[in-house]
Amino acid sequence: MRVLYGVARGLAAVGIVLGGSSPTGTPALATTVKPSTPQITVLYDAFGKPSAMEKDWGYAALVEYGGKRILFDTGNSPDILARNAKAKGADLSKLDFVVMSHRHGDHMGGMACLLSVNPKVRIYAPREGFGVYGSDLPGSFYRRDESLPPERRYYDGTPPDVMRFGSAWPGAHFELIDKLTEIAPGIHVVALVSDKPGSLELRELSLVIDTPDGAVIVVGCSHPGIDKIVEAALQINPRVHVVAGGLHLVVSKDEEIERIVTALRDTYKVAYVAPGHCTGEPAFTALKKAFGDRYLYAGVGTTILLGATPGPMAAAPQAGGS
Repeated sequence: MRVLYGVARGLAAVGIVLGGSSPTGTPALATTVKPSTPQITVLYDAFGKPSAMEKDWGYAALVEYGGKRILFDTGNSPDILARNAKAKGADLSKLDFVVMSHRHGDHMGGMACLLSVNPKVRIYAPREGFGVYGSDLPGSFYRRDESLPPERRYYDGTPPDVMRFGSAWPGAHFELIDKLTEIAPGIHVVALVSDKPGSLELRELSLVIDTPDGAVIVVGCSHPGIDKIVEAALQINPRVHVVAGGLHLVVSKDEEIERIVTALRDTYKVAYVAPGHCTGEPAFTALKKAFGDRYLYAGVGTTILLGATPGPMAAAPQAGGS
């Protein structure tokens, strides 16, 4: 599979695109598909270089790989997501699918923007009991008392086999994930559950792309622990090439930051880090010191080109800029 990705990447480099499938299931013509370079573009974060893009607490990134365009999270505000996407020239109406890392507002708050331009897009989200993305339970989940008269029993004593519960966005196309799942060739989501105080039992998805250079891991907040996420990603590829996104060290003490930084560099041999969002300013400093030129700046508006030696795309004028 990695060999095939290497071939696809080489074809993209010379302007040839491998067509996917059209909505009808027939192969798409190569002439209708715009070539895309493997890359991660940060559309939402609270830090970044001066640009037409607005800073706000939250996270969203457009991930492009293997001919797929993936929106990872939607940030905190639909208006800011819309403006930032426009400023960066990111067309959210043309996505293959979306991955929502978890239920916190600074990651799902921009959902209204996404659905206004792409209402039928497939959205992968964590499966949770009575979750905001929808859920279901077997009709047998609750204890019963058959001595009660029917009017005092749920469903008159004959519940459905499956009880389905609504989502905050009833028209959206959610697919709920609770285990390691390959959602496209070489593109996986890792599903873990936090055991940390403050986010106990929170379920979170992380995106893992199996590339010829190693796993590229995109995380939202790493509530289950970035070390545990990386450990799970090793099932997909024993080498970790890039870790990007929020590492949830924003309020951590120096000792915990040092433990995580050392684990990423020395235990898991992560090649490059592109931290953002809730990683925290002290952790930015510690990661930069530990990784040196393998630390990739990832403020809002940054596009990181993937490959053997990942790095930022040269700055280009943004729509709405001066």
